[in-house]
Amino acid sequence: MSKKLIVAIDGPAGSGKSTSAKIIAQKLNYLYIDTGAMYRAVTFLAIKQGIMDNPEAIVNVAENSDIRLKYVNGVTQVFVDGIDITKNIRTHELNDKVSSVSKIAGVRKALVKKQRMLKNEGEGIVMEGRDIGTVVFPDADVKIFLTALLDKRAERRAKEYEKKGTGVPVHTIKDNLSKRDALDSSRDTNPLIKANDAFEVDSSKISIEEQVELILQRVKKAAVEKGIEILSTE
Repeated sequence: MSKKLIVAIDGPAGSGKSTSAKIIAQKLNYLYIDTGAMYRAVTFLAIKQGIMDNPEAIVNVAENSDIRLKYVNGVTQVFVDGIDITKNIRTHELNDKVSSVSKIAGVRKALVKKQRMLKNEGEGIVMEGRDIGTVVFPDADVKIFLTALLDKRAERRAKEYEKKGTGVPVHTIKDNLSKRDALDSSRDTNPLIKANDAFEVDSSKISIEEQVELILQRVKKAAVEKGIEILSTE
């Protein structure tokens, strides 16, 4: 039996998955994995190669590209075939296209396989995405489903862009998030849905500290039930 927990955090864009997952992984000294970065990497390659209208070619990219993630100093660094593409996968252009790539069944199958390979027996994991608790690790020890009102998520994204020096109107971001929500939740393969045994957290009206604490309470409860010792999170 694993000596540490697998924590799965799912939810729509802008719900606070990344921020919460990073903090929790740091507090527990667990491995943090941003699966969304992998889909962004495939989308970047599809745009670069001019194959966005060729699903078969995109699947080939997903299957054969060596995608690696490194979490260093609070940043998920993304490498494809040894090349750092971290700065290329968080653009507004890519945000508009990533859900179209993510809904391709062959892409999801290829990346889910890669994501499962990131698990090492005995190593604690905090993995965030859209189908972690339902598909990637349906037997995860802790399943969290984060959500928030669309307006709130759009405001958060706008602030993220501002910090990067890129001004994108809130209404444009809101429209993009709305479209992504529709695509992610309606796709035929591994749609964004709440796992039956997931604990839902609405982050619309609570601070990130409160959000993290709610999740940590679930982690502590699971650890006690499974007889697993975790680091102090105080």
